[in-house]
Amino acid sequence: KQATAGMDLPFVMIAPQCPAEAWWTDWAQIGALKALVDDACARLRVDRSRIYLTGLSMGGYGTWRLAQEYPDLFAAIAPICGGGQPLRAERLKNVPSWVFHGAKDPVVPPRESEAMVEALRRLGGRVEFTVYPEAGHDSWTAAYDNPALYEWFLKQRRGEAGAR
Repeated sequence: KQATAGMDLPFVMIAPQCPAEAWWTDWAQIGALKALVDDACARLRVDRSRIYLTGLSMGGYGTWRLAQEYPDLFAAIAPICGGGQPLRAERLKNVPSWVFHGAKDPVVPPRESEAMVEALRRLGGRVEFTVYPEAGHDSWTAAYDNPALYEWFLKQRRGEAGAR
């Protein structure tokens, strides 16, 4: 939507859909996502210091999971209305994260995002947290409509001082 609105987004975006009867948190799907990123990096002109990860709902869970499995791959992540494994938050303490959730989400309780944010903050991680007070499960429309998200992503570079 941002690109069609005239915003110049200098990056490649890959938006896979999870196969039916599968979950982005399944190890097979995590492996497939990693292979997809590796293939894109091999075939396209990708700045490997600027790989960003985001997903919504089940994709929010997948964002946390993929980033926890491969934390050195991503310059920043933006999970939306998902949850992760707070006991493994240590793996993400150096990955800038901007987390989004709707306060009235009836599908994925906001506590799922809150637990990850709290775990990262306890570890001194760089984490932003935006809760949309009136949003239900669809907190992604507001998140992805916000140009500040893309500006924030583009400020993050893996391996540079201040970014990680």
